[in-house]
Parts: sequence; structure tokens; C-alpha cells
Amino acid sequence: MIETVVAKIPPPRKAPEGMVWIPGGKFSMGTDYGPFGDARPIHTVELSGYYMDAHAVTNAEFAKFVKATHYVTVAERPLNPRDFPGVDKSMLVPGAIVFTPPTQEVPLNDAGNWWRYVPGANWKNPEGPGSDLKGRENHPVVQVAWDDAVAYAKWAGKRLPTEAEFEFAARGGATQKPFVWGDTFCEDGKLMANTFQGHFPDKNTKDDGYERTSPVDAFPPNGFGLYDMAGNVWNWCSDWYRNDYYKNSPAKNPQGPKDSFDPEEPGVMKRVQRGGSFLCTDQFCSRYMPGGRGKGAPDTGSSHIGFRCVIGG
Repeated sequence: MIETVVAKIPPPRKAPEGMVWIPGGKFSMGTDYGPFGDARPIHTVELSGYYMDAHAVTNAEFAKFVKATHYVTVAERPLNPRDFPGVDKSMLVPGAIVFTPPTQEVPLNDAGNWWRYVPGANWKNPEGPGSDLKGRENHPVVQVAWDDAVAYAKWAGKRLPTEAEFEFAARGGATQKPFVWGDTFCEDGKLMANTFQGHFPDKNTKDDGYERTSPVDAFPPNGFGLYDMAGNVWNWCSDWYRNDYYKNSPAKNPQGPKDSFDPEEPGVMKRVQRGGSFLCTDQFCSRYMPGGRGKGAPDTGSSHIGFRCVIGG
């Protein structure tokens, strides 16, 4: 393991509005913490500098993109019956996956106990018909598939971060800290990220003030001035997901593997997600920690997945 070395490279120009210069450098990527077998071995990675959005793309920002381009997100498009053999066509209606907490304690070995496909759920109606974005303009956009995130990034003249770029930025210049803000979950008794408090998934005490998403600047930024690098919403990355990629990852500016493999779902291609969400808890998933990896099918969004963009690198 090496100490993180942040390159002393000045930004090539003034940072674009809403972005932060990440000068790159060398760091130890991955973690030995807990059950994160796909985040091993810890290995040295060197990155070039890049600009990163200070926070996840908000509902207001995504609305500007949709207004300018008339883009239709994956969750709003008709479903192709050929992609769902054996499913009643009456069920094949546009929608998205919504966190739906049960009313009582449930086994944690089946995520279907708290996730539900809701017809009519999409980025404008995150929990389905009857929900809207009023008061959530400055919250991260959710219910966006990987293709939606890529489309926004191209429109904005940006791209999605690589997994390595996200982890380096999340660590904020520190070396192998358990949290993006330091060594302890609470700093001076203060919660530092939007995660799940209480008994997962049925009782959220909302000690952090939020049941679902929070404003993108509700919690303190990390050492690089980036908000919500842990918690609130997962962030799509550009990389394909492979559980064994770290064994062969290039040492400089890794771009991810050429294909995808997840032993838990061998036939499903997946992209990497990083940062965790408002549902993260030590009781089930604590992958909001800077070395933790997430994954998801690129054609599937949900009520806890968003994204941010980068330029350069």
C-alpha cells in the first residue's frame, strides 16, 4: 500500500461552472474492509488530472437537458415484449424500480422484499404516479439508466467518470480512510452523509433528516470540495463491472474491463456504480465507503441511482 500522492498540477484553465479540479496522482485503490471481495486486491493506480462535478446532477439540471433535447429516458419508453419472454403483455408498461419499505421486519436475503416495479415511475415521478419533484429541484435526479446518464453527459460536453477517478476523488487526498470524510462514522457526533438509520428496511428513524434523497449540498464536502461522494445516491461510472477486474487492472488511468461478469448474475451485463446511497447501512450494505463497489444493469435505474460527470483525464 502506498500513501496517496496528489499531483501538484495546476488546473489547465478556470474550472467550468459547478466543477472542481482533481489534479490526479497516485493512490491505493480498493479495500480490505468487510465483505467487499470484489474490491481486492488493493493496488496502486496513477491518474491524470480531471474536472469533476461538485455534486450529482440535480433534477433541475436534468430538466434543462430534457427541455433542450426532448430526450425520453429509458423508464419512460415502451417495453419490448421480446426482452421479457413469458411476461403478460399487459404488464409491460413503462416504469421503474422504487424502494418500497415493508411494514415489518423481513429477511435480508431477498431484495424483492423492499424493491417494487412501479408503472409510471420515472425521473419526474420518482416514486410513481402521484409523486413529483416539487421541493426536490436541488436533489439528485434518480430513476436514470446508464444510457440516460451518458446522453446527459454528451449534451453537457462531459463524460461519466471511470471507477478509478470516482474512488480517487471520493478519498479526497487521504490514504485508505474508512470514510470519505475520515476515520469515524460520526464526526463530533454529527452524521456526515445521507444513509439509512434505524432497522433496515422497515424502520428509518431519519436521524440525518431525510427519508429518501437529500439536497446535493446538505452534507459537508470532502477534502477535494466534492459533495455526496458517499450516500444520497449511487453514481453511474463508465466502466463495465467485473468482480475480478482488480487482479489485472492497469496501473495508469484504468478504463475498466472490456466486458462484464457478475458471478451472482452471470448472464446480466453490468456497469459499475459508486458512492452508495440513502439506503446504505451496516445491517445490509455499507458500500458507501470509498473502496466499496456497486453494480447495475445499464438499462435499469431506480430511486437511489443518479450520476455526476467529469471532463478531461
